[in-house]
Amino acid sequence: MSGFAPNSRRKSKWEPRKPLDASERQLTSAMIASLSAEGADTVSAPFGKALVELAADREDIVGLTADLSKYTDLHVFAKAYPDRFYQMGMAEQVMMSATAGLAKEGFTPFATTYAVFASRRAYDFIAMAIAEDNLNAKIVCALPGLTTGYGPSHQATEDIAIFRGLPNMTIVDPCDALDTYQATKAIAAHEGPVYMRLLRGNVPLILQDYDYEFELGKAKLLRDGKDVLFISSGFMTMRTLEAAKALQKDGVDCAVLHCPTIKPLDVETILAECRKEGRLVVTAENHSIIGGLGEAVATQLMVNGVTPAFRMVGLPDEFLDAGALPVLHDQYGISTEAVITKVKGWVA
Repeated sequence: MSGFAPNSRRKSKWEPRKPLDASERQLTSAMIASLSAEGADTVSAPFGKALVELAADREDIVGLTADLSKYTDLHVFAKAYPDRFYQMGMAEQVMMSATAGLAKEGFTPFATTYAVFASRRAYDFIAMAIAEDNLNAKIVCALPGLTTGYGPSHQATEDIAIFRGLPNMTIVDPCDALDTYQATKAIAAHEGPVYMRLLRGNVPLILQDYDYEFELGKAKLLRDGKDVLFISSGFMTMRTLEAAKALQKDGVDCAVLHCPTIKPLDVETILAECRKEGRLVVTAENHSIIGGLGEAVATQLMVNGVTPAFRMVGLPDEFLDAGALPVLHDQYGISTEAVITKVKGWVA
């Protein structure tokens, strides 16, 4: 994995800190994404680095952005391959049309923007110009779900629901830097349109401790347990792994099934795990409880006559507040502490 290594750690950086009280946490920058446990390794721009490596061997790889190269890590690609980089300005609909044109000419375009702008503003262009013709275009979008505190204008809490209903569209929601890096290469090898959620900047590195390898369309059991089965995607897999470790100390044995491909769903693996008796099944996602992973799993369970005790952890069906992310994650129930509290209540 050339260019893929965790950022070095200074011992002083990871010394235990006194927890912030509520008033101090409110002052935390809205853009600080506290996605994993403090002290975790990180990798900078795993998507950009993977794309640069792909482009070294594939002249068909091109990159487009709607004035957000720095904020989607496409600036790494732009620096390495300026002749294959297209800055489209703040015109997402135009960018998607250009993406379709490049795909029709035999290129493999990666179009980047924020998830809200792709799913809301440019949806019809993606549907008509890309998905209907089943073109080989990759749409990679930052700020998925509640990964910014800037409020409903930037919080893509319903992007998966929007794209799940679009024929021909594959949907990927990676957990960490390793997942993002490997998924980028996998979707480049896949023929057809893909929507991938993107964690950008210094991305936590978690899955290397679980002998993990991304496979498009496959869910992976990261740990087993007899009391609770978490089925999670995106950074919520980090949270469920953290919650599982904490709950273990209280005698609650938790399994974690990471489901990075939302469409097509790995129904076979999900059903096999959910058929194991005596476990509470809990889906966990950084997305609205409407139309995301939880509903997709629940549908398959009902259709196939599998009926475990079932709960969902996700964002509420409402426009969310603006503010500091640690506060918002606690408020809306997707922090590690919130997951732990919910599960304890459910298994009591």
